[in-house]
Amino acid sequence: MLLQAFIYEHIGISLGDHKIYLVQARLAKRVKHLGLESFGAYYDFLVADKQGGELEYLSSLISTNVTSFFREEKQWEFLKAHLPSLLAKRGGKLRIWSAACSSGEEPYSLAMFFKEHAPRDKTYDIKILATDVSAKVLKMAMKGFYLPKVCSTVPSNYLHTYFSCVEHEGQRGYAVNENLKKMVLFREFNLVTGNYALFEQTSFDIIFCRNVMIYFDKPTQNSLVEKFYALLNKEGYLFIGSSEALTDMKKGFQSRSASIYQKV
Repeated sequence: MLLQAFIYEHIGISLGDHKIYLVQARLAKRVKHLGLESFGAYYDFLVADKQGGELEYLSSLISTNVTSFFREEKQWEFLKAHLPSLLAKRGGKLRIWSAACSSGEEPYSLAMFFKEHAPRDKTYDIKILATDVSAKVLKMAMKGFYLPKVCSTVPSNYLHTYFSCVEHEGQRGYAVNENLKKMVLFREFNLVTGNYALFEQTSFDIIFCRNVMIYFDKPTQNSLVEKFYALLNKEGYLFIGSSEALTDMKKGFQSRSASIYQKV
């Protein structure tokens, strides 16, 4: 199917037949809104869209963007236990990549974590790169406004320290403080089709890529793990989702805990 092949080539997500039908069901309103008569016509519309706006819409549609603050508690416990040695090895300088940051909960959780758990007797240089394929969710992330329900997993003392209670577009919620935002750089990036030459002068101590590889086929997963390996410093950590495992894709990684791997 042309649409299936287009999604794989331009977004990197491999959709089985049952999933492509689900995507088409979601797209039906869009096709109608655009005044198109069929999914074939929509495919032609996608190909002709040189500005990429429709591809962005499609990316947002098929990405679940399910996330939350401080998701997967055991991973944070592991990071807390190993943070002192990691800081010591890196001379107090850490670079972290949140590789599928969605609406920002993960990178802001990381920023709060480092603010709270880095020893207070020294000054550290800690920066977080947060990327996602969807410009729509990145705008939400950069805005940093969250409804109370979304913030239910943020400890109350963190809310008091790192958020301000505000009203936005008629809704009460919490806005991330500027001093926390300064730790995070948001950028649009496609993990599958993106230009990794952009990282030539960059290396990371920690990469978070959670609940993303489940969307990719095996060759794409292998390629992505190899890229992560190349971008990590020696003894750097790769955190993936609890439903994921590298198993036959370790490529020089050793398992350190559930869904946590270290470059060796």
